[in-house]
Amino acid sequence: MVSFQFPKTSCIFLVLVLLSFANKSYGARKLFSLYQTPSLAIEYHKGVLLQGNISVSIYWYGKFTPAQKSIIVDFVQSLNPSGKNVISSQNAPTVSQWWQTIGTYMKKAGKIPTNIALSTQISDENCSLGKILKKAQITRLARRVNSKPNELTLVLTGEDVAAEGFCMSNCGYHGWSKKLNSRSAFIWVGNSVTQCPGQCAWPFAQPIYGPQTPPLGAPNGDVGVDGMMVNIASLMAGAVTNPFGNGYFQGPAGAPLEVASACPGVYGKGAYPGYAGELLVDKSTGASYNAVGTNGRKYLLPGLFDPNTSQCSTIV
Repeated sequence: MVSFQFPKTSCIFLVLVLLSFANKSYGARKLFSLYQTPSLAIEYHKGVLLQGNISVSIYWYGKFTPAQKSIIVDFVQSLNPSGKNVISSQNAPTVSQWWQTIGTYMKKAGKIPTNIALSTQISDENCSLGKILKKAQITRLARRVNSKPNELTLVLTGEDVAAEGFCMSNCGYHGWSKKLNSRSAFIWVGNSVTQCPGQCAWPFAQPIYGPQTPPLGAPNGDVGVDGMMVNIASLMAGAVTNPFGNGYFQGPAGAPLEVASACPGVYGKGAYPGYAGELLVDKSTGASYNAVGTNGRKYLLPGLFDPNTSQCSTIV
């Protein structure tokens, strides 16, 4: 087993830095975090989960190219097992295999495994609420789309948009909004490529703090959107298994460790601080990945906490 040791002075500085950036948002996700194996199991608190048929809508806010949109759309369409996802010639795990761990959580709670379907897409290129968003405004954007309990909206902001807390306390979060008498879950993630790639696009960008290892090649050649994809995958796992704050999590409800956030910085076997783990490498581009999806699309997906082994599990 490979180990990594910090100098004592570096440890003290890094701890202070990490404390200063402590997450305050519900279900928040910070990409560049030191990996620590959770000491307890992820507990089910008997609340509502997103189960069965789940409609996923996307609200594109700000600047996104068609190529960038296709990376994220292909991921959503890859979550369910299908012939298009099984690409044996690439000899790689699929996105749907990664998502099977979420099915395990559903079964343990006596719920129906998820069936993800892409629904509405809205493009707001002109930024109707401005290019600096408060959290309340992000909730307003989500409310424009979803209105049913079993819907999940992805509110995605482009590189030209700043959001409250972005780069300071989180890289994205999930929450819920209420419309009439119905609650619906949403996720917000921003493109950090021009604002804080070292914090929110690791391991595809040089980290600001911690071990200074060379960044990995982004699987789709887009540091900002490939960084977003790690966040989106992590937060979708959290939103489905803990949509309203009383589902699966460990620790206090106000700062929960969820299915994916319990395993920060883990993407392959042997991961340790500053090292994402053993990954697959595209021979033609040199990019790193650990899963293949629809249309042969490659992704780097976060490790998930396995309820059967009480360990962070990866698919490679």
